[in-house]
Amino acid sequence: MKVLVTGGTGVVGQAAVTALVERGHTVRVLSRHAQHDAKEWPDRVEPFEGSMTDPASVRGSADGCDAVLHLVAVVDEDPPEATFQAVNVEGTRVMVREAERAGVPRFVYVSSLGAERGESEYHKSKLAGEEIVRGFRGAWLIVRLGNVYGPGDEQISLLLKLVRTLPAVPVLDDGDQPFQPIWAEDAGAALALAVEREGGAGRTLEVAGPDRTSMNDLIERLGEITGRKPLRVPVPGFLASLGMKAAETVGIDLPVNEGQLRMVRERNVVTAPEGNALTEVFHVTPTPLAEGLKRLADSLPELLPSEGVGSLKRKRFWADITGSRMTAEALFEHFRRHFDEITPWHVEVGAEPGTPKEPRAGETITLALPMRGHMQVRCVELTPTSTTLVTLEGHPLAGAIRFLAERRDDAVRFEVQVYDRAANVLDWLAMGTIGGLVQNATWRELVENVVEASEGTAPAGVEQEVVSLDDAGAEEVKRWLEGLVVARKREERATGGRG
Repeated sequence: MKVLVTGGTGVVGQAAVTALVERGHTVRVLSRHAQHDAKEWPDRVEPFEGSMTDPASVRGSADGCDAVLHLVAVVDEDPPEATFQAVNVEGTRVMVREAERAGVPRFVYVSSLGAERGESEYHKSKLAGEEIVRGFRGAWLIVRLGNVYGPGDEQISLLLKLVRTLPAVPVLDDGDQPFQPIWAEDAGAALALAVEREGGAGRTLEVAGPDRTSMNDLIERLGEITGRKPLRVPVPGFLASLGMKAAETVGIDLPVNEGQLRMVRERNVVTAPEGNALTEVFHVTPTPLAEGLKRLADSLPELLPSEGVGSLKRKRFWADITGSRMTAEALFEHFRRHFDEITPWHVEVGAEPGTPKEPRAGETITLALPMRGHMQVRCVELTPTSTTLVTLEGHPLAGAIRFLAERRDDAVRFEVQVYDRAANVLDWLAMGTIGGLVQNATWRELVENVVEASEGTAPAGVEQEVVSLDDAGAEEVKRWLEGLVVARKREERATGGRG
């Protein structure tokens, strides 16, 4: 079967595309940057670039397809183009017409749990989309999904980052509003089955995870996973709205945006008499919330330089070591295996229970810094003499750190290369003052520790270079790092892993 998936780039879209490919289907991804997005899958995924707000750009996208899985939606408006009416309502109408024009026999629409009773503008727009889909001339199915959580989702992933980095976490009102989140892979599996399902057309199904939770409960659970216990600060709804506007102004992420405040109060839980379609209709074995949160803790998305603010800097710290009996390969392997010991004392490596203390291909390392909380890096490249670690969402820097050892005439050079931008405006201000000095001192001390471990000497000491890259240099670094990240995702999906 060939399936057109609109918006295969978000948390739900990536999970759905992956599930469809794993089940043997061919997928056509329709998105603004489809050529780039489709590269994350090794095969059976083809791109079609277009936008819901430009009907002419999507014409032809459904040709030759057996089904359309319509996912594209905005949960928060960004006028004038990205509005609920333009994307969630009219965009749905555009795709229904495109599917009818191409003679596609099946249309699966992804709505939101609580859309039929919700008073938020988002829920109203999803309900309007449902009415459009019910007029589709072929077989249609509406799937109302609960809050989907997975790497980079807009609520629970953000809450995880706050728990890791802040001494206190704001919660709306009393923090006990119930909702029923679903792990992204379970949602993807259900949507793939919805596309395949021959019977049951003309139905509206509610799909959610097995557990009800709340902000208070999630903070408690995430605190246990991360080993941190931030205070919970209740914030009245009207103050939360003002605070979110202020936070957005300086680039701070919060677990809900202003448009989602009302949705939090709308009890996003399964209420259908027939129960949860995840288990009752699709017979998917659900991922318990406790297990899903543990998996989420090590799977946040990479935070690359293109997502930061300020100029992209390349920092180098190195020492040419003489008199060591270690080859470049042996020195690097010693550094890798003793990474937690060689890293300066004020940086705790493996700060969370069960996390690695050394770079391993594809794995995530959690670090703890005084006054900054926990942050993560992921090993996206590992060779006998080098490794590249990229920062993940929640880190104060957007970039990468590369460690390498190489032979230089009669010496062995050990080098640290840092490519980074500040993650947001506040971190940019911090790095422009004491933060940058602390970072430089950290890398110099790390190189000094490697020299000591080599049992050799560095006659010139630790050398340092800091350069602000021009546009061409920044673009080269961007392509290099994006290539490493895409290669990692392709390998994981080819082997059935998850990123």
